[in-house]
Amino acid sequence: MKIIVFGATGNTGKRVLVQGIKMGHEMTAFVRNSEKLYDQLGEHSAKHVKVIVDDIMDPVSVGEALVHQDAAIIAAGHAGQGEEFVRIVDNIISQCEFQPSFSGRVWIMGGAGLLDIPYTDLIGNNLPGFPPEYRNHNRNFERLQQTGLDWSIMCPGTMIDSREHPDVVHLHVTTDTLPVPIPETIREYSEADIAGHLFSRLQELNVAYDDVAICMLDHLELGGAFKRKRVGLAYQSNISVR
Repeated sequence: MKIIVFGATGNTGKRVLVQGIKMGHEMTAFVRNSEKLYDQLGEHSAKHVKVIVDDIMDPVSVGEALVHQDAAIIAAGHAGQGEEFVRIVDNIISQCEFQPSFSGRVWIMGGAGLLDIPYTDLIGNNLPGFPPEYRNHNRNFERLQQTGLDWSIMCPGTMIDSREHPDVVHLHVTTDTLPVPIPETIREYSEADIAGHLFSRLQELNVAYDDVAICMLDHLELGGAFKRKRVGLAYQSNISVR
């Protein structure tokens, strides 16, 4: 499969490239700095990646890069960039829409605060105490809901370099809802108390970058289980819910 990665030198993007190479995909990296990419990949892996060095905000460059690609993984930017982050995502999504030879399969990065909280009609990003910049993910979600593309949003908690578990763990994957057990009594909490409950359990949402990358790469088929879904990840929790 031909896959283009936007933001290929970032913490997530570089893992997607490496894992994609291992899986035998034809990987393309869209970057601002090719030297940084080659330093990260090493000589062997770099031979297996097509590199496009250009401006991610230039519609023509992005559109041309999408020609004949089967899937796009958007790992560029971060919520703290504010309007710039929203514009980056909007530009790439728009070019995915306009490019007739692009298949239409897209992954973008969100965060766990974008997922539904069970037994409520709330998401974390809208709760008191959550950083206001996280709501930029909400805006990207709203943009995707307006498109006919086959999209998914990866919504991990804090991503870590590697699994910090001594034993084999099961990766629990959910669509649209938080991937950790939530007590039904949460519906009786105030929004401030719900936020406090979630903050106290953030560590349960830690997930390794490589597991995030592999999950996206394993679900690139058109019309798959994650079509037009937000995707949550967590390692199987043995914590009882009270």
